[in-house]
Amino acid sequence: MAPKRTARRAKPPAKRAARRARPAKEAAGPGGPLDPAPGANARVASLFDEVARLLEEQGANPFRVRAWRQGAGELRALAEPVDALLAREGVAGLRAIPGIGEALARAIRDVVATGKLPMLDRLRGEADPEALLRTVPGIGAALARRIHEALGVATLEELEAAAHDGRLARIPGLGGKRLEGVRDALAERLRRGRLARVPGRSEPPPPAEELLEIDREYRERAAAGRLPRIAPRRFNPRHEAWLPVLHTARGERHFTALFSNTARAHQLGRTHDWVVIYADGEDREHRFTVVTEGGGELAGRRVVRGREAECRNFYAGPPGAEAPPASGERDGAARSASGG
Repeated sequence: MAPKRTARRAKPPAKRAARRARPAKEAAGPGGPLDPAPGANARVASLFDEVARLLEEQGANPFRVRAWRQGAGELRALAEPVDALLAREGVAGLRAIPGIGEALARAIRDVVATGKLPMLDRLRGEADPEALLRTVPGIGAALARRIHEALGVATLEELEAAAHDGRLARIPGLGGKRLEGVRDALAERLRRGRLARVPGRSEPPPPAEELLEIDREYRERAAAGRLPRIAPRRFNPRHEAWLPVLHTARGERHFTALFSNTARAHQLGRTHDWVVIYADGEDREHRFTVVTEGGGELAGRRVVRGREAECRNFYAGPPGAEAPPASGERDGAARSASGG
């Protein structure tokens, strides 16, 4: 007698379609864009959790810590994969998620596009602008280094601006065809991730005076040993926790400051002079570098790169006012006050 066959119950069409639509992989490896998958939400949420943990350990504003932690929870509860939402509605769709504001929407966009979260890299001491530039087709290691050293470019948005305003064309090795390819690649990568601007509204960058004040606060507190220190993974074979980090705020804007840990800073011995300041922005994150000027009328003074004219006006002050002390004088006073 032939064995009795059990009829298989057909799955509802909707469930079959949903299963077919689900990709096999959750995410690409480190440094690669995420594959479309519901698991992408969990991956981004785990990165947000780590940002919150490190911000808390480094003494950041509790409200800022809570925002990243709540954002992680909202992503885990979201039914639709964030990469699919970004592709369909852009960053505006991400900002419609409860608890996801401009900064977190940008972070999701960065992870989806590149597999990396620059904010987390900084908090870990792993920030590597040249590695980010190398993710753009047509830019190899040598060209990324030249771009970063010559232009101070550290983000894809800054690279796109340089590609269109003529600065990138002056870099050796970037001919017409390669430059056009870089522009096209950036346009495609950043197209869906652009934050919608409010017509007639443009957020000004922080004034140079404010950046110089944050630079002063950072260096004085670092010299006094009153800042948490992290152990950067780059250029740190002994894994020493030498890099102080400051999280502070001016009004509603959050800032992070730390000494430059780039290859160029190490080559020139400026790892305890160049200070990199990151500032939240309405449409993107701003990055500034403050250095001690080596020559000219601002010699010995702290200067925001690219904002020299503003710094000159700040140090000149109103008529009859006494000019602020030069960097060496102020640093000496700070060391005396701290017993150094």
